[in-house]
Amino acid sequence: MRRALCVGIDLYPFGALRGCVSDAERLATLLAKHQDGTPNFECKRIVAPNGGGTDVVTRVKLKQAVEQLFKDKAEVALLHFSGHGTENNLGGYLVTQDATTYDEGLSMNDVLKMANDSKADEVVVLLDCCHSGHMGNVPVINNNATMLREGVSIITASRGDQLSVEVGGGGLFTSLVVDALEGGAADLLGNVTIPAIYAKVEAALGAWDQRPLFKSHVSKVIAIRRCAAPISIAILRELPALFPLPAEDFPLSPEYEETHPDKEESKTKIFFKLQNLSRVHLVVPVKAKHMYDAAVQSKACRLTAAGRYYWRLAKDGRI
Repeated sequence: MRRALCVGIDLYPFGALRGCVSDAERLATLLAKHQDGTPNFECKRIVAPNGGGTDVVTRVKLKQAVEQLFKDKAEVALLHFSGHGTENNLGGYLVTQDATTYDEGLSMNDVLKMANDSKADEVVVLLDCCHSGHMGNVPVINNNATMLREGVSIITASRGDQLSVEVGGGGLFTSLVVDALEGGAADLLGNVTIPAIYAKVEAALGAWDQRPLFKSHVSKVIAIRRCAAPISIAILRELPALFPLPAEDFPLSPEYEETHPDKEESKTKIFFKLQNLSRVHLVVPVKAKHMYDAAVQSKACRLTAAGRYYWRLAKDGRI
């Protein structure tokens, strides 16, 4: 039970935007399935493209949709909003098409309350709008503290006092999130998590750009999407067999190298696995530039710090 609500508003009577609908459509399409095609989120779209449609995304309509997203039991409930955002002395707002002065749209404080009250095990909020950093703040004037119940994670495109940028026909923030979900933030098991998505987005934005914010209160990190793993998980599970002790080197010899005259089939099969582990930086040659050199020169290889981390996961049966 995974639900996602993707909202994109381009058509505003004031300051029309260009990429918000495409942001919502891209994210919903991506979240609907894992990379191998298996189902992931059941996605609902609410969009308002320029020049089309009789439906208007009003404050009431948006609030009802967000309330419906969060009210029922689910493994994950995810909200993505791309559109205008604004602020006043009471906090931030997701601007709707019927916005007026003093009634700009759906209050981020209301979204926070619905997220905190949600029956979903995990709640994820992704906001690509100006002043989105207000999301998650305690609804008290001039209070920047954050109060989230366990299981809630928020990533915003910018700080509360910053604007969010559109580039190439879409929001810069959403574009980076899409890249992360397509595999740019996947770990060696192929899992894309919320902290990894934020790390990818944050690293791509410089000191002079909009600064994304990450607010979270979780006791476990879940995969939002699964992508193709860069190495066979079966090989990862063999790490404790290849390295009985994680701090000990694995001695090599020419018999391990496929192209050497003294090769031994059983050893070349092991070396194939070690080379694959080396390609993803879990194993490094000792006193040699390449794994090939380590083998033909009868040197050794050893686990990196990341290799020891995955060794422990495999040892504990968590892979």
